[in-house]
Amino acid sequence: MVLHGPRKMPIPTHAPVRLKDIARDLDVSVMTVSKVVRGCADVGAETRKRVLARIKELNYQPNWIARSLAGRRTYIIGLVVPDLMHSFFAEVAKGISATIRPYGYDVVICNSEENAGVESSEIDRLLARQVDGLILASAQNPSSTEIFERIEARGVPYLMVDRHFAGRNASYVGADDEVIGRLATEHLIARGCRRIAHIAGPQITPGVGRLKGYRQALAAAGIEAPDSFVVSATDDASGYEAALRLLRLDPRPDGIFGYNDPVAAGAMKAILEHGIGIPAGIKVIGAGNVHYSDLLRVPLSTVDQASNAIGRQAAEILIKAITSKRKKAPQTVLVEPTLIARESTGD
Repeated sequence: MVLHGPRKMPIPTHAPVRLKDIARDLDVSVMTVSKVVRGCADVGAETRKRVLARIKELNYQPNWIARSLAGRRTYIIGLVVPDLMHSFFAEVAKGISATIRPYGYDVVICNSEENAGVESSEIDRLLARQVDGLILASAQNPSSTEIFERIEARGVPYLMVDRHFAGRNASYVGADDEVIGRLATEHLIARGCRRIAHIAGPQITPGVGRLKGYRQALAAAGIEAPDSFVVSATDDASGYEAALRLLRLDPRPDGIFGYNDPVAAGAMKAILEHGIGIPAGIKVIGAGNVHYSDLLRVPLSTVDQASNAIGRQAAEILIKAITSKRKKAPQTVLVEPTLIARESTGD
């Protein structure tokens, strides 16, 4: 007896592709195909892969209106970030999109411009569109709770990325910012720096954590830094101005840790304009591993935050929260950062 696998029957070009056509081709149930289309998690990886491949082959287009009505979902996730021009958030968005696509979800991205009021308006727009879930890199004041209470009142699952808000009943995915601060500062110490300054970020969790890690590394090495060695900035322009203040100090720093790569890039511009060599005169390191870091006049040492992995982890957690019949307990996932040494610190 010769056994044959499932037969792929040709579909007339004039006829719309139906779920039962795909099910028949793959010898699976219509329910299984429907679950894959709806993004349900209880389908085996191999079966999901076969169904998705056949869907692509037949160019199957679900009836989204009927699907939404039947499942009481929109199959849309909202993502709100403070700055889409920053490659960290662009990579987070790419990780989210790649992860939710096989589940049949789309992502709507909103840019808050680091403005709490704009963010609040964008979240209200997303809630009005009845998104199934939200991922937020919030620009709210750490003590603010109103916008989160509005989301919770609507029963919409949400989680935080990059910026953690203590006391919220929501999951969080981000890099370990204290580790980032320690790694960057310890690298400067290992390269012989003893007068290490920090261009700190705003008073949100990444800025606070990296400053704390910087101080921990100095204390562990028995190195003291005057208060004047810690200045603040948020981008390349303010990083440039912050570095000018540091260069006026006597003695000036021999190493600078920038809160993020744009800040560090601005600092390098100021240092080089003053005729000081990098790394010979001052060593510089940033954080984030943005795409241009290795293309600068002096390639920038940095700490990689694994931004794409943060996006993927966040999306997986949110999809499970959306599709689960039981409310999931919040979880915190800290992705381990990685030091990347380049010429700005002597490598």
